[in-house]
Amino acid sequence: MSTTQSERLRALLEPLVSSQGLDLEEIEVDSVGRKRVLRVVVDSDTGADLDRIADVSRALSAKLDETDAMGEGEYTLEVGTPGAERLLKEHRHYVRAVDRLVKFELAEGGELVARILKVDDDGLDLEVPGVKGRKATSRRLAFPEIDKARVQVEFNRKDKKEEEA
Repeated sequence: MSTTQSERLRALLEPLVSSQGLDLEEIEVDSVGRKRVLRVVVDSDTGADLDRIADVSRALSAKLDETDAMGEGEYTLEVGTPGAERLLKEHRHYVRAVDRLVKFELAEGGELVARILKVDDDGLDLEVPGVKGRKATSRRLAFPEIDKARVQVEFNRKDKKEEEA
């Protein structure tokens, strides 16, 4: 049974990332010219600020230096968090996206843009924004009905704290 380099790296780095209170979301090795780039994406339920990213980056770098997981050639380690328009794949991703606007590609075909209100083991409770002055509507979406889901960037989104004030 062969394992890919990404699988070996995940097995090596995931316990270290977890010990820092973060989830290892993605590992990607790319070749850029003659150099290689190891991109590691981490996150947590409370997010990851620059200090936490720096700490985990130093820990990962030290671990990689003491092993031959990246081989002999030069490489650059990049550690970051998911982008603003992250793809939702795991249950925890949906939980972290509560109150966010998400674009869903539905398994039956078609798209839906809605705000996630609640997540449980079976699916999502959504608020579908009203169009042209109409009121927003509620909708339930089960996980099997979702083909893809991606968080949408909102430039004029009201913060919950502002609404409560």
